[in-house]
Amino acid sequence: MTPNGSSQTAKAFIAALVAAHLSAAGTAAAQVYPTRPVTIVVPFAAGGGNDILARLIAQHMGRALGQQFVIENRAGAGGTIGARAVAKAPPDGHTLMVGHSGVFSVAPALYADPGYEPRRDFAPIGLIASYQQILVTHPLLPVHNIADLIALARREPGKITYASAGVGSGSHVSTELFEMMADIHLTHIPYRGTGAMQGDLVGGHVDMVITTFPSVFGQIRTGLLRTIAVTGEARSSIFPDVPTIAESGVPGYASVIHYGMVAPAGINRAIADRLNTELRAALANEEVRARIAEEGGEPLAGTRDQQAKDLAEEEAKWGALVRKLGIRSE
Repeated sequence: MTPNGSSQTAKAFIAALVAAHLSAAGTAAAQVYPTRPVTIVVPFAAGGGNDILARLIAQHMGRALGQQFVIENRAGAGGTIGARAVAKAPPDGHTLMVGHSGVFSVAPALYADPGYEPRRDFAPIGLIASYQQILVTHPLLPVHNIADLIALARREPGKITYASAGVGSGSHVSTELFEMMADIHLTHIPYRGTGAMQGDLVGGHVDMVITTFPSVFGQIRTGLLRTIAVTGEARSSIFPDVPTIAESGVPGYASVIHYGMVAPAGINRAIADRLNTELRAALANEEVRARIAEEGGEPLAGTRDQQAKDLAEEEAKWGALVRKLGIRSE
């Protein structure tokens, strides 16, 4: 063997030893993890969809891992305050975040400096659930389906007003996508949160909204709001008689909110894999699945690689839309 060949063999042997050592260290770290309570940051106020999901998952993961999983609500600036804090936290698995499409794909394009870059600063742990939304109108608006709505909007551009939970919110970007794909113009009336817009919507001061199912369940049941269409690729089991926007005249339209769990980038792979295993186990629990279904959602258990792919696809869709339309934070 030549001296050069001998050197290369030695280097390969040393590299193999290092890899084996790191693998063993990672496995050992995962076996003793967690060593203290785990904080799940929710970058929104308590009571919302993000918060409900995080608390539901935390109970099951905490029992499985033998440590308390504590929810910390760090709301503000479209979720960027909480997300920024998680991005800067030690990557030891004791700080996690449950976020949705808005935090991972809309906010980074909406704010000039959100303070984090999702695919660089976060390590995927796993997807949790997807939630489609519903388009509802005030009964006095003379439309009963998407075709009526589009026809009226084209006859009188800008006359129809729509509410949103704020600039860059799910209700806002979902409606912007609908406007663009249907080639119509509506007038945006932003509010500070879902609760703030409910009174004006029911009172007829604003004509329509695309919003989450739970926020309008009561008004739909009592006839205060009229269901027009849902935003998913397929109809919802909760509203099986309500068509999708796509099947109602806007082919290809889909607006579904994806929720997932992430950790700070640099987390030990073995710990991240263990967290993924326990997250998927929680999502297999019938109680968890039933609660998600009650809210109009679908569990999305999957691998860490599947979440990484989802984050890239969501950013390509929603981030590109925000930039194309020039939407900026208030």
